[in-house]
Amino acid sequence: MRELKVDEEAKNAWYRHWVTVGLESFERELARLPQGNFCFGNTPTLADCCLVPQIFNGKRFNVDFSAMPRTMAAFESCMELPAFQRAQPSACPDNEA
Repeated sequence: MRELKVDEEAKNAWYRHWVTVGLESFERELARLPQGNFCFGNTPTLADCCLVPQIFNGKRFNVDFSAMPRTMAAFESCMELPAFQRAQPSACPDNEA
């Protein structure tokens, strides 16, 4: 396998860019829906289960979430639930703190 020979900050910038593009698009979709606690209403769905890891990864790479209030509100609602708390990266036995 060939190495890309890209420095760490260039990789991080690339990742931040694409996470931001994806989540900003997601934010626009959420804005078209009625307001709820989670992505699609007041009960978590598969969309919330998929969103949470993306936010955690984005946080690892210092993504700016300030333009995503609905997305982050859904994430925060998820993180209030015990199941999501138990599944977050810091709660996993193989966590790399």
